[in-house]
Amino acid sequence: MNRKKIEPRSECFTRNWNGCAATARLSPAWARRNSEWQSQKTSTPPSLCGSFLPHSGARRPVLKLSNGLCGLILVLLFIAAPAQSAPAKLPFSTVFRGTAQFERLVKRAEEGNWSALPIGQRVATVGKSLVGTPYASFTLEIDDRIEAASANLEGMDCWTFFEISLAFARMISEPRDSWTPQNFLHYIELDRYRGGICTGAYLSRLHYLEDWAVDNQQRGLVTDITHSLGGVRVRHEANEMTHGWKEYRYLKANPSLLTPLARMEEHVTALPMFCIPLHRVAAAEKNMQDGDIICIISRDIPPYVSTSHVGLAVRDANGTLHFMHASSPRNYGKVVVDDELIRYLHRYSTDLGVMVVRPLK
Repeated sequence: MNRKKIEPRSECFTRNWNGCAATARLSPAWARRNSEWQSQKTSTPPSLCGSFLPHSGARRPVLKLSNGLCGLILVLLFIAAPAQSAPAKLPFSTVFRGTAQFERLVKRAEEGNWSALPIGQRVATVGKSLVGTPYASFTLEIDDRIEAASANLEGMDCWTFFEISLAFARMISEPRDSWTPQNFLHYIELDRYRGGICTGAYLSRLHYLEDWAVDNQQRGLVTDITHSLGGVRVRHEANEMTHGWKEYRYLKANPSLLTPLARMEEHVTALPMFCIPLHRVAAAEKNMQDGDIICIISRDIPPYVSTSHVGLAVRDANGTLHFMHASSPRNYGKVVVDDELIRYLHRYSTDLGVMVVRPLK
């Protein structure tokens, strides 16, 4: 994702959604995202980055839920919608693209013994191997009704870039014969869906980055270190999907989801969110590590803020921390290792700081 003001969830966006064209209600952050996809002259709004193919393999070593019962209750609450009569899954050719890129990564992982690296360095190494991959929106818009875990390694936006890097890094911690596209999609599902399970329903996806961080932390996959790095609590509000629902392919095809969607957004709004203010970022950088997930927080409709872009922390040979991300066509149009993090943030007047989430396994 690359940003002008706010990079769309296609280049900057912390919500697993499509673009919202409800310009009359656009916040400063959302206006940036909206202008990004408008500039691409596409008739389809930015994709909802997130659909999952239920894993078809048998032995799936699913990571343990730390709050299993609670997670199940939340899933039932948010996804309560009319039962779908559609098939349970989509063809593999629909949910996975980029076989040549996948095989290239596997070969490099073998030759470089990436599996021996700590998880953070593993994530950063995968991310650096994706540098140059074209930026692409709408890669998760693959069906009107069936939500399935999917991945496109031929093109990615800011959210799919970091989750592809994370999923591949997790996959190669397993024995070599498990390094398959099917297993890779299992780890996409683990990261992208509430409780790590794609039910086939659209609202089983974690559509807001702040919700994603809490859910994955409860399952022991990541830890939000923002507060420990000097972060302060900020006011945020999740309502952009309900305001712009007609611009979302899945919601437009399934308007019965609007009521459970509103409940989900109320839940997200109630979650505590912390931000390292811009003036504290330079001091906090020394405690950030390769592979940390950097979520950029920007001004929204006062008094609220919102996440507007996401990428990975990576240090150069001199130890300087840089921001690695998928940059939109308005900027680089591909995955890049950008400026030092603090310099990158100062490019945009709407950026207020960052939330930092560290992968644990």
